[in-house]
Amino acid sequence: MPESVLLYDGDCGFCASSVRFVLQHDSRAKSLRFAPLAGDLGSRVRGDHPELAGVDSMIWVELDARGQSEVRVRSEAALALLHYLGGGFRLLSGLGRLVPRRLRDAAYAAIAARRKTLGGETCLLPNPSERARFLA
Repeated sequence: MPESVLLYDGDCGFCASSVRFVLQHDSRAKSLRFAPLAGDLGSRVRGDHPELAGVDSMIWVELDARGQSEVRVRSEAALALLHYLGGGFRLLSGLGRLVPRRLRDAAYAAIAARRKTLGGETCLLPNPSERARFLA
């Protein structure tokens, strides 16, 4: 099974709040990892995927055993995250896939354009049990 990593904007309060939300609702094996877009892993992933140039989005990354990565951005990343969380969130993911990607991405872009004003503390301080899930 691939390792999943969520790359997020470490300077964004809305993004930090989203990561906190995931940490609170992760009922699975707690296998999801997190890394800032501007960190080492974020830079490496963006370097490995030239199609990500200019993408201002959270990025869902699945790393295989060879270190190769598959990426999803915008609404596809959000739906992958909901699917990962399982339960009712997985149902929401399935329903979201019924909406054409163009419309989903437009809604994502509208939120993303305002994300730095939507509030939340930018400082994300994981507790000791969560710390191991954060990568550089």
